[in-house]
Amino acid sequence: MNRMIKEELEKEQLKEAVPEFCVGDTLRISTRIIEGEKERVQVVQGTVIARKGSGLSETFSIHRISYGEGMERVFYLHSPRISNIEVVKRGDVRRAKLYYLRGTSGKAAKVKEKMGKRVKNKPPVAKKTLKSESETSVTEKSAPEVVENGAST
Repeated sequence: MNRMIKEELEKEQLKEAVPEFCVGDTLRISTRIIEGEKERVQVVQGTVIARKGSGLSETFSIHRISYGEGMERVFYLHSPRISNIEVVKRGDVRRAKLYYLRGTSGKAAKVKEKMGKRVKNKPPVAKKTLKSESETSVTEKSAPEVVENGAST
């Protein structure tokens, strides 16, 4: 019973407008920073090196290099502090976690860009319904079949 109540409360707090992104993608995250009475938006851009969890507690880690030093930051995906997430570049990687980027700098810290459109979880293809013989028209049945050399059968 308590589990059902907890799941309902979590569903209410989940964000609906979360873009689809994977490990290796470069993101631009706008976070709301509250300093005293003032509120401002800070933008962080970096490569996603890890994605963990599910539901309300799902997190992702961003890695970026600023002023020659590597920096990591962990964000809650459904946090109210995150105002916007924008996918800048799709990454072409073959690992689930990119922790090897931690000790790299310069060109070694780059991730190749994915060319083309990435589609995750494609919807199932609708099966074509076959027409029964009674539905096919008379012209379709009596049309002669043409072979490559031009002779008809």
